[in-house]
Amino acid sequence: MESTFWERVVAEGHKVPPDRPLADLTTELTTMLGDTDPRRRDDIGYAVFANWVSSGVYDDLLQGLGDGMTAGLRVGLGERGTDTVFRRSFSALVLAEVINRDNHANLLAPETLLRWGDRVFGWLVRERDLRGFVPGKGWAHAVAHGADVLGALAASEAMGRLELTVLLDVVADRLAARTDDRLVHGEDDRLAAATMAVLRRNVLGPEVVEPWLVRVAESAVHSYDGTRDPFLVTGNVQAYLRALHLQLALAPYPPGHRADLLLALIALLKKVNPHYLG
Repeated sequence: MESTFWERVVAEGHKVPPDRPLADLTTELTTMLGDTDPRRRDDIGYAVFANWVSSGVYDDLLQGLGDGMTAGLRVGLGERGTDTVFRRSFSALVLAEVINRDNHANLLAPETLLRWGDRVFGWLVRERDLRGFVPGKGWAHAVAHGADVLGALAASEAMGRLELTVLLDVVADRLAARTDDRLVHGEDDRLAAATMAVLRRNVLGPEVVEPWLVRVAESAVHSYDGTRDPFLVTGNVQAYLRALHLQLALAPYPPGHRADLLLALIALLKKVNPHYLG
């Protein structure tokens, strides 16, 4: 289809064109999610999907759409510095919209959400392209978009104690993974927001969360061997811990046990920042 067709759809308030099969429109939009043109990818592909999902256009097809997005997470997985990251990252972002729709309308079987969760967890810990903004091509933002879908999953009633514990472990694994990239495009805040979604469920108590925080903090202390920038990992973890502290302290809708978790987090921040807080 010509770009002018989709420009018209956007200009007319994202109304579903009555003269085109929805399946054909969906195929076209899915292709756009991997486009290197940020206008086609962000402002048309993702924006139209987000509007149609949230307004119920896909309610009868929600499982199929979600399955298609999880398939997109595997496109080029393991590559770094290539354009396949856009398809993976924006598939995750649309999947977050799908899950949020189910959280609101309760349309899917729990088994479907759990299957998607497994696929998201597997993708995010194996993602190697952590670029945020790509000059000339716009947002890649795989970690931020991964955090968004984690947050949507955390809010799903399909996710029980075990699944929420695994979700926290995925956050820890992603932060601790060896990388050549500093996360400097708000990924720390987005991961913290996903963590807050877990905590707000009030399913996991301090007996689970506090040891997990200790595990995360272990990656916040660097050792310098003269060959690698030590802040590539520790800087990401430090930024995350600070973002989580801020959100936990100032959240207008705090989780239960906030006081206990804040005390534990403050103690860890002091421990891993002895030069400033010791």
